[in-house]
Amino acid sequence: MKNKNTLSSSNTITRRGFTQMALMLMGASTLALNGAPVHADTGQLVFVNWGGDAGTAYDKAYGAPFEALNGVVVKQDGSGPTEGAIAAQHESGKPSWDIVDVDPFSAETLGKKGMLEPIDYDVVDKGKMREGFGWEYSASSYFFSYIIAYDAKKFGDTAPAGMADFFDTEKFPGKRAMYKWGVGMWEALLLADGVAAEDLYPLDIERAHKKLSGFKENVVAFWGGGSESQSLLLNGDASMALIWSTRARLIEEDTGGDVKFIWDEGLISPGAMAVLKGNPGGKENAMKFIAAAQDPEKQVVMFEMLGQGPANPAADALIPEDEARFNPVDAANFAVQLPLDMAWYEENYGAALDEYLKIISS
Repeated sequence: MKNKNTLSSSNTITRRGFTQMALMLMGASTLALNGAPVHADTGQLVFVNWGGDAGTAYDKAYGAPFEALNGVVVKQDGSGPTEGAIAAQHESGKPSWDIVDVDPFSAETLGKKGMLEPIDYDVVDKGKMREGFGWEYSASSYFFSYIIAYDAKKFGDTAPAGMADFFDTEKFPGKRAMYKWGVGMWEALLLADGVAAEDLYPLDIERAHKKLSGFKENVVAFWGGGSESQSLLLNGDASMALIWSTRARLIEEDTGGDVKFIWDEGLISPGAMAVLKGNPGGKENAMKFIAAAQDPEKQVVMFEMLGQGPANPAADALIPEDEARFNPVDAANFAVQLPLDMAWYEENYGAALDEYLKIISS
């Protein structure tokens, strides 16, 4: 999915958001994929994603078909819908965004503050979701994982087998890259420190941060967006990285297999769509867009282009057998991963991230 700037109780802006400060100050405009301002007007929708290859995929799978069917233009904005940026949109009184790609726990937090519209389940079909993955303020739209990608040229046949190997720089020399916004990193740190999978939650943040403090000198960069994580591996800056699975297939293909990945001890997470309160394109069109994105064939396009695991289980049978290894919710891949606890994140994310950012920035 595959995270994004939150407002903690102390009003500290965190999570995927420092690079978005200029965006927050723009008020009535957003940045398109090419950097040009995009204005959300009646008769069009602005869908905000995390950039890189995502914009092209979302347009082909969802945007262009929705326009063809409904006559509503869907603009793709790759600037990243951090929680802080979403809050700034709401607080401006004139939001320019309509739909955002968001973590469910973030959506619940923002929705309870009146910043997001409740999902209209008379329009959006819960029957087209995996059971338990429809929330009050967001609708499941895909699955992704935080997984290990590694330099296969450097390590050859000795592939990492789990999170302990990621943090073992003697067995696997070289610099590492980790996620700037904490999600999945705490679990990885704890698994590597010997915590059993069944004992992960509630997360022992103090223990995780102690391990992080002792390891961070090995981290060449804490990446904040998908395209950055790709570059760190493509450029050889990191020999191993914890990345979104949605980028793993792209990197493997771009390098001709020189960079590979594993699912073992991956942290699986749902991605979701949410609608800004008072969005300029209208709640009705936004809900129709989310409903249209439930089409299993469209979700297969997203899988093929971006590696997103389908939210609609009807899409599973449409994925060719030889491509199933790239699907995070394929039965074989799912069996060796651990699901993130959305309830824990909703309650604890802001405070945990504040401490995480202090460590990685010191």
